[in-house]
Amino acid sequence: MQCQVCQKKEATIHLTEITDGVRSEMHLCEQCAQEEGIAVKSQLSINELLSGLLSTQPSDDELFGNTEHEASCPHCGFTLSQFTKEAVLGCPYDYEVFEKSLLPLIEKAHDGKTVHRGKVPSKMPNDTKKQIKLAALRQQLDSAVQSEDYETAAKLRDEINQLEEKKSATGNQ
Repeated sequence: MQCQVCQKKEATIHLTEITDGVRSEMHLCEQCAQEEGIAVKSQLSINELLSGLLSTQPSDDELFGNTEHEASCPHCGFTLSQFTKEAVLGCPYDYEVFEKSLLPLIEKAHDGKTVHRGKVPSKMPNDTKKQIKLAALRQQLDSAVQSEDYETAAKLRDEINQLEEKKSATGNQ
C-alpha cells in the first residue's frame, strides 16, 4: 500500500481513528509520518513500557515506603526492589501482596482505570449495548446495597430507571 501523502513510498504507519462511531484510516510512510508530527517508534516491549513508567516515578522509598518495599511475597519471595529493577512481577499473588504500591502505577498506565470492564463491539446494535449497560448497572447496584452504600445505590437505581424509560419510550422491550 502506498503512502497517502507522498504517493511514492510504501506505507509502514497505519493509523486508525474512531470518532463518534465513524472509522477513518490513514496510511503513511515513515518520512511523511514524521513530517505530520506523528512519533514513529518500533514496538515497545512490556519491559520497556514498565521501565519508562517507573523512571518517571519518585524514588522507590517515596513510592513504596520502606516497610512494603522490603516485604516479600510469601508465595515466590519476590520483592518490590526486584520489580523496580526487572519491571516484571514474580507471580500472580504479587498483585495482591503489593497492591498498595502497584495501584498508582496501574492507574497511570491505564489512564486512571484500575478495573477491567471489557469491550463492547462497535457494530453491536444499540439495544444490545443498552442491555449490557443495564446488567452492569444492576450488578453495581447489588454491590452498593451489599456494602450498605445507599447513596450510590439510589443514584444507580435512578440511572437504571432512566435507561429503562428510554428503552420503553422507543418501543424496545
